[in-house]
Amino acid sequence: MNRRNFIKSGSAAGLITTIGLPASAVVIASDDVITAFKDDFELNEVTISELQKRMQSGQASSKSITKLYLKRIEKIDKSGPKLNAVIELNPDAIEIAAKMDEERKAGRTRGMMHGIPVLIKDNINTGDKMQTTAGSLALAGNIASEDAFIVKKLREAGAVIIGKTNLSEWANFRSTRSCSGWSSRGGQTKNPFILDRSPSGSSSGSGSAVSANLCAIAIGTETNGSVIAPSSYNGIVGLKPTVGLLSRSGIIPISKTQDTAGPMGRNVTDVAILLSVLTGVDSNDEITKNSDGKTAQDYTKFLKTDALKGKRIGIEKSFLTGHEGVVALYKNAISKLKESGAEIIEIELLKEMRVIGSASFTVLQCEFKDGVNAYLSKANAKVKTLSDVIAFNKANESTAMPYFKQETSESSDKAPDINSKEYKEAVEKVISSRKIISDLMAKNKLDAIAGTSYGIPSGIDLFNGDYSNGFYFCSPAAMAGFPHITVPMGKIYELPVGLSIMALAYEEPKVLAMAFAYEQATKHRSAPKFIKSSNFSSGV
Repeated sequence: MNRRNFIKSGSAAGLITTIGLPASAVVIASDDVITAFKDDFELNEVTISELQKRMQSGQASSKSITKLYLKRIEKIDKSGPKLNAVIELNPDAIEIAAKMDEERKAGRTRGMMHGIPVLIKDNINTGDKMQTTAGSLALAGNIASEDAFIVKKLREAGAVIIGKTNLSEWANFRSTRSCSGWSSRGGQTKNPFILDRSPSGSSSGSGSAVSANLCAIAIGTETNGSVIAPSSYNGIVGLKPTVGLLSRSGIIPISKTQDTAGPMGRNVTDVAILLSVLTGVDSNDEITKNSDGKTAQDYTKFLKTDALKGKRIGIEKSFLTGHEGVVALYKNAISKLKESGAEIIEIELLKEMRVIGSASFTVLQCEFKDGVNAYLSKANAKVKTLSDVIAFNKANESTAMPYFKQETSESSDKAPDINSKEYKEAVEKVISSRKIISDLMAKNKLDAIAGTSYGIPSGIDLFNGDYSNGFYFCSPAAMAGFPHITVPMGKIYELPVGLSIMALAYEEPKVLAMAFAYEQATKHRSAPKFIKSSNFSSGV
């Protein structure tokens, strides 16, 4: 969850794809500036389909591919650029991969995810030897008794979980000035494009790892932007599904109203493949019953290059002003949507959403306390309540809170009960976002709404926390629980910016198809260069 932008939004031609320095400027390079890491990894930018072809032909095996990714993590994440995206490796990964190879040799393959290495966020339970901590030292040693529902689905599909990714601690719901990608257990995750830039959050490690080719694909979670924002910052594709399409049981919660897991990959097709195996009705998560009959066994069947033809797309008008580089990318994207056959209608959704005010933050605080207390009461952690977590952090301040504190945790612990009038009124106000969006779409006869996902990746600042340059399109779909996808829109100074597409509940086929058509028409995704510093200097 992008906590600072959530609070803020709750209250209230001719350019090339990569916009760089002016032609008259000269980049002055030093040991810390524009020094790129030589990257010759043999699986760079490989797709799930290509990995399946290699395994089917005997050119590779799940075991050999898994070993390559584990070696890659050691080279890129733990040494070399030191991304710090992976918080823990699965000691059983190679053994699991070998079992998938045995099944393939015996003539049994479970589908497109069979033998594919995956990383998952460290707030998702795995009933194995790995911990589930939400990046918090207070939860160190928490070995889950069983898999989260979506992890069971992953294993059933034959995926190889090779490890867990770092995240903004407690999914960025701990402090009002937290630094995205930092956790007391995992330290600071970096952006692989320019290493002193933020990976955003809270699914920071998943976004950074996918972009840096540390895995084939990954899973993040979102409450308000935690899949979309890091996907945009790290130059990848991220899908926040309709709330209820994927089960949340076994995932450390923030909000039962807004939480969902989501796939993060380097292309739309891989994201659609992973989504296809994660859906399902879970008796332990009531809201998944709403998805019964509304899911697809294979979301890739909706991916068509002409999916934008004849579609009416509302584009967020407020993003047509602001940072000139971001605006230029946005205008170029709009032109490409038109070239691909879409009809464009300017709208002001963010202005419409202002009536919700701070209600969503109230909902999140109440639900965070309730959900965390329920999770911890059954977990194998030493702390059993949110109050215990707060007390642990105070007692271990030098390691648990060296840069910023826990005022969001503390205010949540004092928040009203979920049976209170204040909470119920806030929930009703948040739920009204669904009508605001659907009415706007109906009035303008829209198939989808698009906008700039986020602005230019900010600098990592452990002392002052996150900041942005005004572009943030995550809150509407997050509050409404509607599907939202981001796809690379281009780069500025080697830093990625994403284009968002959202639609109504359970319209994943529509947003995936439109994102695919845009992706194929533009091909903006490129591998990161692991540049050391963004401290550019220039002269004549």
